[in-house]
Amino acid sequence: MLRKKRCSSLPELHDGRSVTPNARSRPFMISSHGNVLIVDDHADRATALGDLLSSEGFQVQLVTDVSNSTYSIGPDSDLDVILCELDLENFSWVDARHALRDMDVQVPAIMLCDVADADRIMTVLRLGASDFFLRPVADKEALVRSIERCVKQRRMRRELQDSSKRLQAANNELRSTVKVLEQDLQAGRQVQLRMLPVTPLVLDDYVFSHTVIPSLYLSGDFTDYFTLGEDHVIFFMADVSGHGSSSAFATVLIKNLFARKRSDLLRRDDPTIMNPVSMLQHANKELLDLGVGKFATMVVGLLDMQANTLRYSIAGHLPLPVLVSAEGVRYLEGEGSTVGIMEEADYEEHAVELPDSFMLALFSDGILEILPPKDLIEKEKYFLRVFEETVDSPDELVTSLGLNRVETAPDDIAALFVNKRG
Repeated sequence: MLRKKRCSSLPELHDGRSVTPNARSRPFMISSHGNVLIVDDHADRATALGDLLSSEGFQVQLVTDVSNSTYSIGPDSDLDVILCELDLENFSWVDARHALRDMDVQVPAIMLCDVADADRIMTVLRLGASDFFLRPVADKEALVRSIERCVKQRRMRRELQDSSKRLQAANNELRSTVKVLEQDLQAGRQVQLRMLPVTPLVLDDYVFSHTVIPSLYLSGDFTDYFTLGEDHVIFFMADVSGHGSSSAFATVLIKNLFARKRSDLLRRDDPTIMNPVSMLQHANKELLDLGVGKFATMVVGLLDMQANTLRYSIAGHLPLPVLVSAEGVRYLEGEGSTVGIMEEADYEEHAVELPDSFMLALFSDGILEILPPKDLIEKEKYFLRVFEETVDSPDELVTSLGLNRVETAPDDIAALFVNKRG
């Protein structure tokens, strides 16, 4: 409801559409030419002007009792233009001007007067009139054209107002949707965090630890490790294509695969989980069957703590696993097809006899995004140099790589560390 300051000399013009019996009018019909309100306390003169405009196709209403009328002149008004007499009897435009200043007047007005002098023209300008005509109006066509301009202006303002309302409604709906989405993502993030293994996991001389930095709430990078019997630990690193929810769901699928195969070993003595190549083949089939166009690079490893040996297989993963020991720093060799792209994918198993003391580090390719060099080959060289300069602990390595300072990563970053102190 439009708010205004009441003035005894001002006709009551607000958001209502009713007209008092003293106003000679009827409810507005929709007119292609426009809806015109004529305000004039000389009934015969108002009627003559009304007849002229009606013949031009305008929908016309008359107000002849100025002090007893109720009309809307705000944004929701049906009026397109007001034709108003400047010299109304017992009416003060000086007082009205102060009241109009506090009102959200949206309807353009054309003023009419019998005499044109400087004071009257200044009054018209201060009232914000769109046009001014002297009586008798010699050029009727000019008056009609002026009314048509006001109608066009009014309709353009209505369209702008309607567009603004629709935009505001769309923005409100979008904000609500984004809020729900953020809540869902936060809940999903908590679920994904609970899926990660305990860090650190200490098993005699071996220590397993990890860190995951998502680019969004959810991550397409995932890592896991768990024991198989008393002597073995299976671990993997998965880097699913894309970002966000769909990539995170694919990590759930992969984790569930490893959990199922672990259960099969315990319940049915199925050795699949003990074979890195077989696990990659199963992961490849699972992502293909999912049918959402997701693929992943992976590293799967099986650590024999009794023999201190590692069997592993790689599926298109970069950077390659890094082994740090007293003998130096090197990438573990290996290659293979990314899982989830082709049915006939080939994978190789590699075996390594591990030193008495070592650190094995696996990273997703998000780490390459934050390294200073621009070229991939230079990034890989730089990556190894950081390891050569930081061989004491995973924590120091994380600090040297700057992961502890990354708040929002350009890509998901996951890291898995296997440490052994001889």
